[in-house]
Amino acid sequence: MAIHFNQREVAPVPEGNGVARQPLLNAARVPGILFQADRLTVAPGGRAALSIGANELAWFQMIDGAATLHTAGHDVPVGANHIGLLPPGFAGTLVSEADATLLYALVPNVDALDPTIRGNPPPFRLIDWRDEPVLRSEHDARKRIYIVTPKMFGIRAIRGEMIIYPPGTECPVHHHRGGAHFMFFLAGRGTCYAGADQVMATQPGDVIYYQDLEPHWVKGGDDGDMIFSEFFVPSAVATEWADPSKICTWIPTGINYRGGAPTRMIEKHAHSHLADV
Repeated sequence: MAIHFNQREVAPVPEGNGVARQPLLNAARVPGILFQADRLTVAPGGRAALSIGANELAWFQMIDGAATLHTAGHDVPVGANHIGLLPPGFAGTLVSEADATLLYALVPNVDALDPTIRGNPPPFRLIDWRDEPVLRSEHDARKRIYIVTPKMFGIRAIRGEMIIYPPGTECPVHHHRGGAHFMFFLAGRGTCYAGADQVMATQPGDVIYYQDLEPHWVKGGDDGDMIFSEFFVPSAVATEWADPSKICTWIPTGINYRGGAPTRMIEKHAHSHLADV
């Protein structure tokens, strides 16, 4: 059965320096999970230490607010909609300027998922997902934006995507094989289905974690776009479709989320062939 809850159901744990952590997904909630995911809030002037071990990998997605990331003598502005990759050995401090809120995830024992990472660790990188290419579904009005892929970041331990469901759109029944998959809902409402009879009405702040091989599908609501980010650990998690004729194929639109020129171009591809995106 899929795990479904809202961030409001998780009590924040004060950590000092104006930082509070809500543990969303961890071994206590999901035995054997390959990562941990938290929601961090940093009050104005607060300081969140981001220290990544030599065999760890982390990423964050800014949900709201503004901050500056101080690392290796550099001051990097971080705003809402930024995605950051924190490589093994990274050390920095995120200083909030306006109630920063971020989704933060850590992968321990990362070389078990990506054996090449020790010899070729990725650099720290920050992107704004609104600048990345928008792809549309071949079958309906759904849209996809890749935010963490092997081609973008040079890693295979994780993969991330932003998904947009206009009202009434839905994806076919499918499941994933070979790893973990979770969603964090950012805007709009809709419905997620899992297994034979699990129905989950979704709203902003919801988290859904699907078990390996668990059949599921998603439907947008009736009012406004439903937007969520989803992550896979490792990136090579396979997607298998109940009806192979309905496999999702994604077509480039030639624009980014803002309507301008994207940072790069992505060719038309099926959802099951993601190595080169």
